[in-house]
Amino acid sequence: MTPEPAFLLHKRPYRETSAIVELLTLTQGRVRAVAQGVQRGGSKARGILQPYSPLHVTWSGNGELKRLRLLESQGSTALLAGEGLLCGFYANELMARVLPLEYPVGEVFSLYALTLEALPSPAKRAGALRRLEITLLESLDMAPRFVDENDAPLDAYTHYLYHSERHCFRAVAPGQGGIDGRSLKWLARGDWEAPGLAGVAKHVTRAALAPLLGERPLRSRELMRRLAERRRTS
Repeated sequence: MTPEPAFLLHKRPYRETSAIVELLTLTQGRVRAVAQGVQRGGSKARGILQPYSPLHVTWSGNGELKRLRLLESQGSTALLAGEGLLCGFYANELMARVLPLEYPVGEVFSLYALTLEALPSPAKRAGALRRLEITLLESLDMAPRFVDENDAPLDAYTHYLYHSERHCFRAVAPGQGGIDGRSLKWLARGDWEAPGLAGVAKHVTRAALAPLLGERPLRSRELMRRLAERRRTS
């Protein structure tokens, strides 16, 4: 096969010197493969197979678990630290948990690469993650539809809750919380990176992703929560 652009999403030990890896690839989506000998001391592949580093790979096999063949570095690793590193962990965990195996998501791959470029900058992180989340949802036909339960346009002066089964919004009575229709109408225009809408955008994408993630919590979110608590108490 032609070498495929890829990023490592997750790696876990397998047998004595190998590892099972989850890769995000340009044309085949998420691919699971055995990387033989990659855990061996002195292995060149061990230094190459790192998160947030652009790769070129090939593999063989017809089942769900492939065998990694070619592994080459195609650029420098994104320099992530602190909160930026946790955001990268979140992006990887999200891809590994939500994407079906071998489901082509070329636009998600491109957005993922752009997200890694944005994560070192604190001002760009939230917007980049929201854009990645919404692109992932669109690729799975799970993106929010900015209409009410009757497929009518949202009203700027009404508050709404997200209806996860129908991917739309349900109006709620005054005083019952929800998101104001004005903010939702701005998001409908694609303003996922607008600073004033950061909280609303995060709330909407989290609600839309919840059915895909199920009840098992994301480790990255828990680490983010702990970091925020330490900052509040320090």
